[in-house]
Amino acid sequence: MMNNPNPIRDYIVPGKRVHLVGVGGVSMCPLAEVLRGMGLTVQGSDMTESDTVKHLRSLGIPVAIGHNAENLGDCDFVVRTAAVHDSNPEIAGAVARGIPVYERAQAWGAIMQRYPNALCVSGTHGKTTTTSMCTHIFMAAEADPTVMIGGTLPLLHAGYRVGHGDTIILESCEYCNSFLSFFPTVAVILNVEADHLDFFKDLHDIEHSFHRFAELVPPKGSVIVNADNQGALDSVAGLAHPVFTFGLDHPADCTAANLGETDGRPTFDVVIRGEKYAHVTLQVYGHHNILNALAAASAAYALGLPGKAVEEGLAAFAGAGRRFEHKGTYHGAEVYDDYAHHPDELHALLTTARELDYKRVIVAFQPHTYTRTAALFDRFVEELKLADVAVLAEIYAAREQNTLGISSSDLCRNIPGSVYCSTLDKVADQLRQIVRPGDLVLTVGAGDIYRAGEKLLKEK
Repeated sequence: MMNNPNPIRDYIVPGKRVHLVGVGGVSMCPLAEVLRGMGLTVQGSDMTESDTVKHLRSLGIPVAIGHNAENLGDCDFVVRTAAVHDSNPEIAGAVARGIPVYERAQAWGAIMQRYPNALCVSGTHGKTTTTSMCTHIFMAAEADPTVMIGGTLPLLHAGYRVGHGDTIILESCEYCNSFLSFFPTVAVILNVEADHLDFFKDLHDIEHSFHRFAELVPPKGSVIVNADNQGALDSVAGLAHPVFTFGLDHPADCTAANLGETDGRPTFDVVIRGEKYAHVTLQVYGHHNILNALAAASAAYALGLPGKAVEEGLAAFAGAGRRFEHKGTYHGAEVYDDYAHHPDELHALLTTARELDYKRVIVAFQPHTYTRTAALFDRFVEELKLADVAVLAEIYAAREQNTLGISSSDLCRNIPGSVYCSTLDKVADQLRQIVRPGDLVLTVGAGDIYRAGEKLLKEK
């Protein structure tokens, strides 16, 4: 990386001062706490005030608002998020002064080397839910794990925890090959699909990245792969390391038997290599969540946890924040929010929603990034047709500029009966006009579409 004659582990030692650029981010805030707990002096900056910034300040970690080279002070090294570019004044200032700059993923990688067990959950989708399920299981086993999740878990009242056990559990993202800086002892690959095509060339390029991720696992570790997903299987083809599989529709080392339902929620036995490991009653819906639970159970099995911990942990898991999260009731309609932003995630969400006992499924969808919308345009159109009514918010730009000239209105023209709204206020207004008692209303996307649902619920 930049200005880095030495690996980051040489700097993660008590007494060193680290500056975190973008410290209020979902995985930077826990990083700040972990580094502080390891005896480093931690400071940081972020573009806006937030609850996470307030939390860090309450711990005595100074956070500057706005990015300025003067914020660096006398720090020994800098850690940045993938969203912070070389032109950022703090990065440029560090380079000018010869201060080493490292990526967030490199810092997490160095930290996980200190744990005997590093459970890394990867995949195009399902990472947050499965990482959360793993957290519940390890907490039920009283393993006191350190955790980093890309969303909020009610059990933790946050997206992370700093434990004192021998296990660290991390949601592991492939974007910009971040997870290749990790040191997994257990690598879970949930699925591999075409996504993040602003960085990867194509699906084959993505599969190659996941293959490299699996290769990071040491000989005594475990590579756990979804047997029902062809991309996941292709990503580990030719891997020297033995692979442990989970699945429902294809032969696998870990599968579900005696499938049933309790109040619409799945119940089943987790069977590993022909023997019952646990009996599970989920509090979350859908075929995809059975697979997520099997992945979490496989990881627990690989790390020697008893089946009882799987049973107790999954029985207590009611979902992660923004994963089919119930937000309230509006004029007899139930309002839920979900993070789905890939066509496969939309398919899982909407097919599950249609199986529930609602008169209509109304989805307010906000596409996430211009490149993803353009690359997967036809798939988005196909999946959004599953809703009875689709209300389309404008594309959430995230890290991008609209150099493609694409808009959600383009999707709207291809989805019969859909409505395009240029602002979130207009989305909320449109929902007020069309919602009826007995409807299921879903606000869906990885941006700020949830605010439309909040606006709706404020005016009951």
